[in-house]
Amino acid sequence: MDIIELLKAILFGIVEGITEWLPISSTGHMLLLEEVLPLDVSPQFWDMFLVVIQLGAILAVCILFFKPLNPFAPSKGVEGRRNTWRLWAKIIVACLPAAIIGIPLDDVMTLYLGSPFIIAAALIVYGIAFIVIEQRREMRARQLAEAETAGYRGAHFAHSTAEEPTSLAVLADADARVTNLASMPWKTAIGIGAFQVLSLVPGTSRSGSTIIGGLLLGCSRSVAAEFTFYLAIPVMFGASALRLGKYLLEGNVFTSNELMVLLVGSLVAFLVSLAAIRFLMGFVRKHDFKPFGWYRIALGIVVIIFFTVVR
Repeated sequence: MDIIELLKAILFGIVEGITEWLPISSTGHMLLLEEVLPLDVSPQFWDMFLVVIQLGAILAVCILFFKPLNPFAPSKGVEGRRNTWRLWAKIIVACLPAAIIGIPLDDVMTLYLGSPFIIAAALIVYGIAFIVIEQRREMRARQLAEAETAGYRGAHFAHSTAEEPTSLAVLADADARVTNLASMPWKTAIGIGAFQVLSLVPGTSRSGSTIIGGLLLGCSRSVAAEFTFYLAIPVMFGASALRLGKYLLEGNVFTSNELMVLLVGSLVAFLVSLAAIRFLMGFVRKHDFKPFGWYRIALGIVVIIFFTVVR
């Protein structure tokens, strides 16, 4: 494996590790990166690599959230184990829409909707959605804070109306109907799973789709983000196994270069994901998702300009 391909594999791993968890579309970024910096691999390997590299990213979730997801943790009592099994049941049920609809349509959606302009449109539309949703949530938070100041509400919102937008972001989460995973209703979990189906369109973002679904269904940002991470476990493991199995059953074999690209890319994706997940969970406790919305819009515009003017 030459040094150039090694550096490309590292770059793809970095992009996967960051964009898989931030709501900015990992597949969209990977497809765009491949347009400007293609790997020296076969088309069959590339189609498989685009999915299987996610195994490195999902392993980071399994490690970071091992305790809350482990029903056999010694520190958990009977009720704690029961709650963990209930959480897993919600995760599995929420993944059913993506499995039922996504598996048959995955190849079709990538083939016909994988153009840079579709990706750009999805980036922009979802970016606008994030901004609008967050503005509406924070507007309601401001109204509640003003009502509290006027004496119309209890002490739950005892904050000054003169607080900065960052404080409004915190207030918007405080008014969420679902502020912890244990209290998430089944219908909310299934609804978030239904939103995950939208991520079949390249550029939408799986995490972006489920986070938007969680916000619209009354979840706090941290709950929406954490449940998004958990939903990724069965979905991404299943998708990776199917894509790898299909690749091998079709008689494909790895060249030494392709094997190193896959291993290096997955390892880097794992390491970067550890940092990206920690960053996002810390960020959403005090901030909203609007910066990601603006980023998506800006990137979508850059993509359109690049593929219409520059290229």
